[in-house]
Amino acid sequence: MSDTPVQTSATVLTVRQVQDYHAMTLVAPAIAERFRPGQFVAVAVGGEHTARLVRRCFGVHQVQSDYGGTVEVVFADTEPGTGWLAGRRSRDQLDLLGPLGRPFRLPRDPVTCLLAAGGPGGAAIFALADTLLRRGCQVHFVLAGPSARQVFGSRMAQRIGDSATVVTEDGSLGEKGTMRDVLPRVVQETGADVVYACGPTGLLRSVTQIAGEFGLPSQVSVEEFLQRTGACGIGVCMTCMLPVHGEDGVTRMVRACADGPVLRGDRVRWGDLGTIPFDALGAPRVLSVTEGGSK
Repeated sequence: MSDTPVQTSATVLTVRQVQDYHAMTLVAPAIAERFRPGQFVAVAVGGEHTARLVRRCFGVHQVQSDYGGTVEVVFADTEPGTGWLAGRRSRDQLDLLGPLGRPFRLPRDPVTCLLAAGGPGGAAIFALADTLLRRGCQVHFVLAGPSARQVFGSRMAQRIGDSATVVTEDGSLGEKGTMRDVLPRVVQETGADVVYACGPTGLLRSVTQIAGEFGLPSQVSVEEFLQRTGACGIGVCMTCMLPVHGEDGVTRMVRACADGPVLRGDRVRWGDLGTIPFDALGAPRVLSVTEGGSK
């Protein structure tokens, strides 16, 4: 099996509505056999003669062996590109590139894993769960969203997980509250050794902070950076940059697609997202009057 991504013509098997989201299953054996949890695929949108040049990137919900190998992605219809995808039908062909990005790092021995997720991007946590369960790990889920219709996979989490906690801001499913409200309790109840997270940036930031308070390592998928307006998926367009500090303490601007999407949560400078911190390596400097040569 090669780690090299492939570009292929994938056949749409099904497109189904799941709460507020769309789940699309694609027949793509070459991608399915290379995939590792945490990686993503980039889909060309708009058809052969479209002016939409930038692909749409999605984490992979699950990979199956059916039809030689299928890949399922979950997305929200939020803009013209995803709207076009939502309108695809069985047997349509899509140009698909993948698997892309760095996957989750897996534990060497069976440990207790806490998987936190929210939004359509949270669907990618289930591919990780399958792998962890096969390795003998305990898997505990915490799923969060504004309402029941925006929580993906609650029944699946209850079926395959050692435990599953669901929290919604309006109380329409599970407990009423947010990820921040319930995660500390679940960490204590489960005795988690490591925390993994997929979903909106705000959720990732909360998960990372809480994991740090308990002294736990966290790995997060910053896939939302790839979904804002579309991205190339291969590190060329530079639209998915974010500041991360390394082992040497130096902050560098990294690409979510090529250097992620999975990153150590404690390495991301959550408070500086959307900016280039002044102390980042290679950051532009503001010249002083003296440096500028003015008298």
